[in-house]
Amino acid sequence: MRRKWLRSSPPTSRSPEARGPPSAAGSQDGHVLTNNHVVDGVGNSGRIQVTTSDGKTFAASVTGTSPSYDLAVIKLQDASGLTPAALGESSGVKVGQQVVAVGSPENLSNTVTSGIVSALSRTVTAGDGSGGPVAVYNGLQTDTAINPGNSGGPLVNLSGQVIGVNSAVNTGQAASGGVQAFGLGFAIPVDVAKRVANEILQQGHSTKPVLGVSGSIGGDSSDQGARVASVQSGGPADSAGIRQGDVVTKIGDATIGGYADLMAQTLTHTPGDTVPVTVESNGRTRTVNVTLGSVVDQEQTVVRESDDGSGE
Repeated sequence: MRRKWLRSSPPTSRSPEARGPPSAAGSQDGHVLTNNHVVDGVGNSGRIQVTTSDGKTFAASVTGTSPSYDLAVIKLQDASGLTPAALGESSGVKVGQQVVAVGSPENLSNTVTSGIVSALSRTVTAGDGSGGPVAVYNGLQTDTAINPGNSGGPLVNLSGQVIGVNSAVNTGQAASGGVQAFGLGFAIPVDVAKRVANEILQQGHSTKPVLGVSGSIGGDSSDQGARVASVQSGGPADSAGIRQGDVVTKIGDATIGGYADLMAQTLTHTPGDTVPVTVESNGRTRTVNVTLGSVVDQEQTVVRESDDGSGE
């Protein structure tokens, strides 16, 4: 059964004003990295108000967003001389490594919780349980306590370097009255966050890689791969020889268990990367090299319950 994932703070669309979103990193001139879902409900008429750790309050505006990676860059007005967080490298993170999360859960400012990295490359799907499309991305898994108010805050190693941006938690079946799950938190790897933030600062928008196939959760007949429902004509997969009905079992070095895995693993790469993709067709296995396309990241990467021609 597919599990339901919940974001680690309520959508800001419930309020026209977003107050003090936690931030994973920033710059001296006031650019701050946070989650897209923290600010995506503000709109043109809303306000963002940020309180720094020294108690100063700033108005802020959205510089750019990356819905597929749940990231956003905001700019604090009239801010200068800020001390940015040191950024580490998520590529060097190890399972079992000790980490801490910083945020403001339930408005308790500057709260620090600790734990370990539980897994390095986890497919995270976030939905409302209605059976509609669910957003998907790849994240670090941690047992560090992440609560409403931690969204957008840093996941930090013991050297004080940011290795991830806290984004989501899995609460098990609690929302439907079932068993509550604990210690299942997720963060966007900082290597991905750095690329996305730099693109936003340089171009005003970010990009995401495109494989050029469609599929669905319901289209996967087993846990042995992602069945391709359709292929974009002339797209990256088509050019590499991937066809409708093929089953993708690996992308790069990552094993694919289903269509959500395929979309999440595609997002770990950079547009323009050439990656080996292993497919099964008619009882035969072959590996093709796919040069990923690029598209401006304007909406979440989603997977659906049934095939309808949608895809990335």
